Amino acid sequence: MSNLVFYTNPMSRGRVVRWMLEEIGQPYDTRILRWETGDTKRPDFLAINPMGKVPAIVHDGVVVTECAAICAYLADAFPQAGLAPPADSPLRGPYYRWLFFGAGPVEQAMGAKTVNLEPTPEQRVSLGFGCLDDVLGAVEGAVRDRAYLVGDGFTAADLYLASFLSWGMTFGSIEKRPAFEAYVEPHLQRPAARRADDIDDALIAAAGQAVA
Repeated sequence: MSNLVFYTNPMSRGRVVRWMLEEIGQPYDTRILRWETGDTKRPDFLAINPMGKVPAIVHDGVVVTECAAICAYLADAFPQAGLAPPADSPLRGPYYRWLFFGAGPVEQAMGAKTVNLEPTPEQRVSLGFGCLDDVLGAVEGAVRDRAYLVGDGFTAADLYLASFLSWGMTFGSIEKRPAFEAYVEPHLQRPAARRADDIDDALIAAAGQAVA
């Protein structure tokens, strides 16, 4: 039994963390929580995440929730994977900047788009993400003609942002700009990303077969 336990559902943001776990290359145990049986609302899981949402991890007794927080935690807990700049590196600033830009403005703007909320000019002043066009413009400037967000290597910030750009372009909440597609595609072809997709896709298929 591993000292790293992953709580997820294959049709959730848990896919982001699955990719991160495959990148760090450490053994982990998976607990699949099913929506239809109310697993995320049971007392044992609410004790881990009172929001009743996945993903979550427990590592050596330490509970971490929220995708970006989990990615940042794992990158630091397993530095041998090289998924974050060293703590004393000047690259640490832009690394945090873009990792949490993905977790903040990108996710918020995508969520607003998903539920058909278009902030008025007055509302944009109060909202941290302003509007989707502002967010996408900032992201496009960060990834245009660049393989990586920070320095010359892949980090958890790339994993996080590529995940959400890919999801948004697939489901229509983010337009398919050439700069986004050029940035995302090589990251999705990383061996860890492909392994993670294979694992979660197999879980979805197995659940479908079981229901049938």
